[in-house]
Amino acid sequence: FLPDPPPHAPSHPVILFVSSPSGHRYVPRKSPELPPPLPSSPPTAMSAATAPPPMKKAGYEGESGGEMHRIRITLTSRNVKALEKVCAALVRGGKAKELKIKGPVRMPTKTLRVTTRKSPCGEGTNTWDRFEMRVHKRVIDLFASIEVVKEVTSIQMEPGVDVEVSMTKETKE
Repeated sequence: FLPDPPPHAPSHPVILFVSSPSGHRYVPRKSPELPPPLPSSPPTAMSAATAPPPMKKAGYEGESGGEMHRIRITLTSRNVKALEKVCAALVRGGKAKELKIKGPVRMPTKTLRVTTRKSPCGEGTNTWDRFEMRVHKRVIDLFASIEVVKEVTSIQMEPGVDVEVSMTKETKE
């Protein structure tokens, strides 16, 4: 005859296994003791009528009347300072509109290399030039309606920063 398990204990026994020094057999070990359950708090006196209304963020469905979209902004540039400046401006604008933002996500830098001979005629010492171009990429996801994203993306872009915007309709699960 076993006593009833406490209400927070799992319904099945928990057995942890540790490998033996030989590595072929397993030795059962006792499961760690679980802490006692927290005392349940009495229900609060605040009813649905007295609860504050949920806050709605700008750009979400219902506020501007538009549908919810996931807008992915891909920024590429050879100049890191200009790229980071545009990313910061986009994130600042999104936070000012209280949008849900993910990013900027720093993607791996693409390094394009060209190795060529210095001598135009092929005569003389075999000396080589090595040229390199680094392309930096950032990805920012915004969750909002199209109208709000148009306002956020109407910022001053730095020269040399390429911007690609793609959008998908957000599905509710």
